[in-house]
Amino acid sequence: MAEPLWRPSEQRIAAAEITRFTAFVNQSWDVGATDYQSLHRWSVEHPEQFWDAMWGFAEIVADRKGDVVLEDAERMPGARWFPEAWLNYAENLLQRRDDALAIEFRGEDQVRRSLSYAELYDAVSVLAMALADAGVARGDRVVGYLPNMPEAIIAMLAATSLGAVWSSCSPDFGVRGVVDRFGQIAPKVLFTADGYFYNGKKHDSLARVTEILKELPDVERVIVVAYTQAAPKIHGVPKAVDLAAFTAGYTPGDIPFEQLPFDHPLFIMYSSGTTGVPKCMVHGAGGTLIQHLKEHQLQSDIRTGDRVMYFTTCGWMMWNWLASVLASGATLLLYDGAPFYPDGNVLFDFADETGMTHFGTSAKFIDALKKAGLKPADSHSLSSLRAMLSTGSPLVPESFDFVYEHIKSDICLSSITGGTDIISCFALGNPTLPVYRGEIQCIGLGMDVAAFDDEGNAVLGSKGELVCRRPFPSMPIGFWNDPHAAKYHAAYFEKFPGVWCHGDYVGFTENGGMIMYGRSDAILNPGGVRIGTAEIYRQVEQLDEVVEAIVIGQEWDDDVRVVLFVVLRAGLALDDALRQRIKEQIRRNTTPRHVPARIVQVDDIPRTKNGKIVEIAVRDVVHGKQVKNKDALANPEALELYRDLAALQS
Repeated sequence: MAEPLWRPSEQRIAAAEITRFTAFVNQSWDVGATDYQSLHRWSVEHPEQFWDAMWGFAEIVADRKGDVVLEDAERMPGARWFPEAWLNYAENLLQRRDDALAIEFRGEDQVRRSLSYAELYDAVSVLAMALADAGVARGDRVVGYLPNMPEAIIAMLAATSLGAVWSSCSPDFGVRGVVDRFGQIAPKVLFTADGYFYNGKKHDSLARVTEILKELPDVERVIVVAYTQAAPKIHGVPKAVDLAAFTAGYTPGDIPFEQLPFDHPLFIMYSSGTTGVPKCMVHGAGGTLIQHLKEHQLQSDIRTGDRVMYFTTCGWMMWNWLASVLASGATLLLYDGAPFYPDGNVLFDFADETGMTHFGTSAKFIDALKKAGLKPADSHSLSSLRAMLSTGSPLVPESFDFVYEHIKSDICLSSITGGTDIISCFALGNPTLPVYRGEIQCIGLGMDVAAFDDEGNAVLGSKGELVCRRPFPSMPIGFWNDPHAAKYHAAYFEKFPGVWCHGDYVGFTENGGMIMYGRSDAILNPGGVRIGTAEIYRQVEQLDEVVEAIVIGQEWDDDVRVVLFVVLRAGLALDDALRQRIKEQIRRNTTPRHVPARIVQVDDIPRTKNGKIVEIAVRDVVHGKQVKNKDALANPEALELYRDLAALQS
């Protein structure tokens, strides 16, 4: 067994929230948990006990909880959690009303703002009153087309305090991308900023909003937040009002939080939309809250007073995940802008300035730091930092090495995986477990996760489909406009009836951890051998010449051949010598089956708004198929680089 890269100290284990939780359940439920494995086993074998314990441990605020924890436990989908409970999500995030710091904000343009919990509560209070007087009520949809700024959090909390349903997109989404999402849910109110800053430039949002409104006939009010201008010119935007004017005349007071069923719709989230109009996933208030509390407090060791940042936009589920940190009494550290402007130190500067305890980012950001030759440990203190979290794509072993060598040696590096589909994680971190190179530390508590072969048998020691065999609270309550749940069932339960099939290709390790091998629908199959794309990326991106890569399977000669596209450092050209080096790197560290039949240099790689590369879209272009929804991409023009390539015609 390999030696871990990091082990928590006895002091850190003793101080961890999960240690306190284990003592709590051992005493209250006579669980007899002696380690994480036994605690996890109890959590999936006795879900009613576990989630009941989590409710009590996290001190969830509710009008009533009821006696039933889980109803129809054998139905998946169809199980119901806490069916007698009535609560409000926003109330749980606004329990504090003191002078402690709730939000610290940095904008790329050097805007700096902070809000105490008392100031946050008051801001939500007056906005909720204004929204209620504007006719917003339980079940209405309120949407945000906003940067990652305090007003996005305030608007979400005000809307959800009334029982409205919140949905958001980041302002870099184009008109079609926004309409494809918001157009399906008929919002009553739209929040927008006048613009945003990115990579040293100011971008206008109001012109886009004017176009968007033409296809959102149900919007009754557009509320504009001043960000890039002191006094935005909103007279050309239909139904628009400045936020300050909208809330003028209201006095802060106690918020009459609307008490709602546990499964009341809270958030509408969207699939990437790269294969058609995005699916609208509806997540319930109670399931989202209790799952996030578990992941924050037990798996991430977030405590009252901690300072937590996730580099995200309002168009990624990690924004919703981050917002829930307020329910643990911690501080939200919000950053809006480019992570490498003016250079790759900006987020680490933010960490030192704010006493950041948890640094959340993407695997691509860590790889980009490494490629840029940056070594934050040499230039920053990071003394308060206890945890670094990474998601978006698999974190390769070499990036684990980089974090411990060049960011901080005494840190819990938590690679996490889940998705918008569950607004949470299947596998993630644990502050009391060691970190092994290239591995996600553990399966989340309460999640009965396994790897299935094609026949639906659980496999150990080999790769398989990531599945969850029992219900969990943060499953979607359904899809929007899917009255018979046909789309919902087809998305997750068609392959293995009664079992959630997530669409990831994974394997488990002898350490109890998990390794990601890529999306199942992007798996390569040369000669009938299944290969995860992440296995190839790991090898290729170790080479200094390669900035990034994308790999697909091309149908060829009644089989599938592996085709690798590479973006090289500026000024470099792909020649036979570099092709050979790439092939040797892959062959030496994987198998001959992994070696690409063709390697092609490209200038760009198409990706979603959240930065995920789109292997399926590239594969479709190579095969002459139509890409159904290019508006879901951040750089749709990059697809043309893959069309009718002579190198792939022979």
